[in-house]
Amino acid sequence: MPNPHPIQRAIDDAFQAFGQLPGGANADYIPFLAQVPDKLSALAVVCTDGSRYWAGDVHYRFAIESISKICTLALALEDWGHDIVQEKIGADATGLPFNSIMALELHAGKPLSPLVNAGSAEERWQRILAIQQQLGTADIALSEELNASEQATNAHNRAIAWLLHAAGYMYCDPMEACDVYTRQCSTLLDTLALATIGATLASGGVHPVSGQRVLQAGNTPRILADMTMEGLYDSSGDWAYTVGLPAKSGVGGGMLAVVPGVMGIAAFAPPLDVFGNSVRGQKMVAAVADTLGYNLYRSPASAAP
Repeated sequence: MPNPHPIQRAIDDAFQAFGQLPGGANADYIPFLAQVPDKLSALAVVCTDGSRYWAGDVHYRFAIESISKICTLALALEDWGHDIVQEKIGADATGLPFNSIMALELHAGKPLSPLVNAGSAEERWQRILAIQQQLGTADIALSEELNASEQATNAHNRAIAWLLHAAGYMYCDPMEACDVYTRQCSTLLDTLALATIGATLASGGVHPVSGQRVLQAGNTPRILADMTMEGLYDSSGDWAYTVGLPAKSGVGGGMLAVVPGVMGIAAFAPPLDVFGNSVRGQKMVAAVADTLGYNLYRSPASAAP
């Protein structure tokens, strides 16, 4: 038998080591997420040339949740440009949890990052769904069951929307924004589709399979910068310190890291740590990145072989 490709070998080793690691718990404040089988686990890489490698339950479709913010941020940058997005939303880490009311109060009601909950900009739902599909795959779709579960439990986000409205940082009806934001979090995708989103960002906005340009090349570094600052909620700094790649997690159990110019690395496992990040997903993605020697802050001389 021929030896496996180095990427496949790295995936197999990481999945074997961490694919059934104990610890964490499903998000239980959204009934749909609480019912997802907690033993599911998947790991995938999609490279900028379209090649794919995977292990585990890669075809299981899970909730995108706040990983969707990457896609909506991309759409906002495409529509308005980075200067307007930075002026109206900001691009700084809050240092507080992703759904923090205090973060808004401390900064006069202004959200300092597009990757923390602050309602959603005025966008038509179909355009948000379209950008998710364009960045990933066409089978990314809204789950009516998940959306109903989220809409019934999003009182906290509704409160955030009204606070933004009161501070002058809501640019449409607050409840309309909250409704659209909840829908964008209620789409389902599988681990290969998530890794494809990462590969599109890694290639500067060119889809790795179709070859079509989805985003302006100048917008992708800003998306990756926001992922670095806020992508893993309260533990974003720890991730940058130990792994050194832009990343984004979601409470549905998804985990995505981007190696600029090379690949997207994605994982799925529902149990979360106290910050809302997949316990097994973090371990698996970090192991693949370390084995392949990818860390933006590591000099070539110190890179792993």
